[in-house]
Amino acid sequence: MSISDEDGQTLVKTARLVVTKYLKEGKKIELSKEIKSKFAFKSGVFVTLNKKENLRGCIGFPMPDRVLHQSLLDAAIASSTEDPRFAPVRFEELDEITFEVTILTPPVEIKVKDTSEYPKMVKIGRDGLIIKWEFGSGLLLPQVPVEYGWNAEEFLNHTCEKAGAPSNYWKQKSAKILKFEGIVFKETEPNGQVKRVEL
Repeated sequence: MSISDEDGQTLVKTARLVVTKYLKEGKKIELSKEIKSKFAFKSGVFVTLNKKENLRGCIGFPMPDRVLHQSLLDAAIASSTEDPRFAPVRFEELDEITFEVTILTPPVEIKVKDTSEYPKMVKIGRDGLIIKWEFGSGLLLPQVPVEYGWNAEEFLNHTCEKAGAPSNYWKQKSAKILKFEGIVFKETEPNGQVKRVEL
C-alpha cells in the first residue's frame, strides 16, 4: 500500500477540517469530489488526537471493509466526541490538539505451533496487534509500543489488557492474534506541518 506524503497531509488536514466543522456547527462536512475519488479504496484507519503529550481521543476501524474517505470522516468525528475514556472535545480546545491519522494494512492472523513463539513474530515499530478472545477484542496501533518503550512480550500483554483479557492471555491456545502495519501521519504542532512518522 503506497500513501504519498502529500496524501498523508491531505488525510490529516481533512480529519481536522471534519472535526472543526462538526464541533462548530454540529454537522458532517461534505467531502470534495477530489478527496472522495483519491481515497475511494478500502482501508482500515484510526484518528488519534493528542493534547500536549496526552491522548485526547482515538477511534478507528481496523478492517478494510469501507472506503477510506468515509471511514476517515466517521473516525475523525468519533475520536473527538465518542471515545468513552474522555469527555467530548470542545471546539475551543482544537488549537491545543494535534491530529494523527494511521492507515492500516489488512490484519493477518499470526500462526504459530507453540504460543511461546508469538513474541518472535511481532516486530516493534512495524506491527500493530489485535487480540481476540471469547469476550471481545483489543487493538493497539504500531506507534504505541514505540512510545512506551515496550518489547514484543509487553506489547502482547498490553494488547490483551486492552481486550479486557488477563495480560498473559496470548499464551492460551484459544487466543487469536492478528498483526497489521500502519502508515502514520501527524501534525508536528496543532494546525502545524504534517509529517510521516518513522516508527
